[in-house]
Amino acid sequence: VQLQASGGGLVQAGGSLRLSCAASERTFATYHVGWFRQAPGKEREFVAAISWSGVVTHYADSVKGRFTISRDNAKNTVYLQMNSLKPEDTAIYYCSAAETSSNYYTRAAAYDYWGQGTQVTVSS
Repeated sequence: VQLQASGGGLVQAGGSLRLSCAASERTFATYHVGWFRQAPGKEREFVAAISWSGVVTHYADSVKGRFTISRDNAKNTVYLQMNSLKPEDTAIYYCSAAETSSNYYTRAAAYDYWGQGTQVTVSS
């Protein structure tokens, strides 16, 4: 399955952005999805994850209360609503999909498919 991330851009601190991750196949509706980010000179880190049904979500402590992950399986799309953005949120954001659930959903190795990434830049 091919994943297409979009919605990144330049925003001032305190602003909001909504990222989208669109999939090419309807089987995406059965996959668990995660968002990761990678800042320059840093390792890729987990941001949020959502189960195939949308019932279960997980967040990194650094974004909890500010970011919301959701999905619309009819549209084969997962969203990441990012509010109260901070300069430290600046990174390339990647969406990923896993065919099976895993207790290691915070690890990149748990995911089978990756999108190309979308740049988010938060100015102070």
